[in-house]
Amino acid sequence: MSKRCLIIGASGEIGYSVTRTLVEKGYRVGLQYYSNLRRIDELENQIPASQWLGARQADLTTTEGIQAFLQITSKEWEAIVFCGGHLWKGLFQDMTDAEMDQLYHVHLKAPWMISRHVLPFMIHNKAGNIVTVSSIFGEEGSSMEVAYSSVKGAQISFVKALSKEVAPSGIRVNAVTPGVIATKMNEMLTPEEWNTLEGEIPLGRAGQPHEIADAISYLLSDQSSYVTGHVLRVNGGWT
Repeated sequence: MSKRCLIIGASGEIGYSVTRTLVEKGYRVGLQYYSNLRRIDELENQIPASQWLGARQADLTTTEGIQAFLQITSKEWEAIVFCGGHLWKGLFQDMTDAEMDQLYHVHLKAPWMISRHVLPFMIHNKAGNIVTVSSIFGEEGSSMEVAYSSVKGAQISFVKALSKEVAPSGIRVNAVTPGVIATKMNEMLTPEEWNTLEGEIPLGRAGQPHEIADAISYLLSDQSSYVTGHVLRVNGGWT
């Protein structure tokens, strides 16, 4: 029987690409999404019925929303991939409490609670994989994205700490830190800003969602069986 993977944030560009890549690798997938039902319908139409474990709409920006999602979500998964999240850009002093809370819940409390939900099953089976999509800004920080950088950095700390705690149970926990990726999150950039940014990247271009998906696929595979607590940079050399 093929492994089951729960993909959080499956309707975003990276989550969409991760879903398709893992299905190609033989995984059965269960999906969480917030609002883009059209993308989920596209995935359902592409995925063989034998590998489709359903999709759940859930708002992970509040504790209540996370709890509601867990109440309808199985605990029996061999792998979890956290792709969900959103950016807040602006002066830190202009952030509202509500905007801070949303970033905290989506990027930190949701991974905490969902991992806690699934870990007993993984520990019982002495096997499991968790991969979190963090960000280059979680390592380097970014002006005008202070809170976003903070929660992304905390994701990395979570991965490193949890990996040590569950390694004796045969569970691996890793992170991917994308650099500039061609997604809707970066659509606010003007062509001039985009050209300048790509000029700063040693490989001379933005990354593509499928390149992040390939990195995640590697971290979930037996090829990385001795890799845990690792932060895999996929950034074209940009620092």
